[in-house]
Amino acid sequence: MPRDNPVSVSDTILSRRTVRRFKPLAVDRSLLEKLVNAGRLAPSAGNLQPLEFITVDDEEIRRAVFPCLRWAAYITPRGNPGPGQEPMAYIVPLVNLAVREKGFEYDVGAAMENMILAAREEGLGSCWLLSVEREKLAEILSVPEGYRVDCVLALGYPAESPVTEEFTGSVKYWQDAEGVLHVPKKPLRSVFHINRFG
Repeated sequence: MPRDNPVSVSDTILSRRTVRRFKPLAVDRSLLEKLVNAGRLAPSAGNLQPLEFITVDDEEIRRAVFPCLRWAAYITPRGNPGPGQEPMAYIVPLVNLAVREKGFEYDVGAAMENMILAAREEGLGSCWLLSVEREKLAEILSVPEGYRVDCVLALGYPAESPVTEEFTGSVKYWQDAEGVLHVPKKPLRSVFHINRFG
């Protein structure tokens, strides 16, 4: 599928939006490998590298994973992917608890952001899901003891184009009558301080 990818990292960051509705187009396995490689190369505290990754592109396994995920909390069920709009692939980061039992959230966050931006560059939409049934996913994916399912990255070619809105006191995102997702973001001036707070 042709990419409308931005030309710089900054453009990629500024144009990235969470996508929860996907086109029924397969994601090439080589792209999934590229995304995992981006995650693998993310910063890791103490360079301990406690993460491993499971990619899911098999249709039967994708169908088993989908009910284990919780989507757009503020607009459920309307914001959930409908039939034919489900993710076409997933990446599931695993924490090797023998390597790191605490503080792995930083490693996961860095790896996820790398993969999300690499996905955007490739024309893929993504949704980082933290509300997941970890034990059930571990069973579906044959995750061995000593590994923790942390979160899930849902992937596919976007079937929606969310937009940002000026923050007006509420962080709750919403959908308009046409189904466009509107996401409030705090303005730069409200979070940017120079030399001292205030």
